[in-house]
Amino acid sequence: MTQHIGIVGCSAEGAALCYRTICEEGAHALGAYEHPEVSMHTPPLARYVDCLNGGDLAGVAELMLASARKLAAAGAEFLICPDNTIHQAFELMAPRSPLPWLHIADVVAAEAAARGFHKVGLTGTRWLVDSAVYPDRLAARGIDCVRPGEDARSEINRIIMEELVPGVVKANSVARFQAVIGGLREQGCDAVILGCTEIPLIISDANSPLPTLDSTRLLARAALRRALAA
Repeated sequence: MTQHIGIVGCSAEGAALCYRTICEEGAHALGAYEHPEVSMHTPPLARYVDCLNGGDLAGVAELMLASARKLAAAGAEFLICPDNTIHQAFELMAPRSPLPWLHIADVVAAEAAARGFHKVGLTGTRWLVDSAVYPDRLAARGIDCVRPGEDARSEINRIIMEELVPGVVKANSVARFQAVIGGLREQGCDAVILGCTEIPLIISDANSPLPTLDSTRLLARAALRRALAA
């Protein structure tokens, strides 16, 4: 018997990659066409963006809770959210949640520690990179977090929101990401967090100057392990 996974979606590409990973890797573990039961709820991304632009983390928390309640009613037994940025509202939301959660940054920090990384770079939306979502959880494991410079943060944010979220892939944007990651390597980083769930559309271990911590797939795999451990 496996547990029913609830996915609180935010942006379509990241949520889809997380869902697909659970289904594909579930089949590897359980047999052809098998995977744990999965339900997903996703409000329009515009609602989250409006809250984030207004600095309204309480509003973000309410959107997450609304999804959580619908997923609980659908039979989910625990929840994940394949979106790093909105985890800024996690502490506001979690105490009122009807179900337990896996926290994406906890999953990534655990993987970084397991792989022996000591100093990791962070890429993601401007909202995420400016926040304490990752530095705090990495620091708890003795791992330093390095943020890109101001210009790089702005450009990465533009690529994510204007290109990757709508599913657009451009070669020059791949090169820009590689340059930013190369700069993090020059600052002594030994890995980079792909801290937006769309970044794996264009960056992976195959083309990154640093080993990657793919938050989307790491979260999906953590959820799969939990579901299978039931």
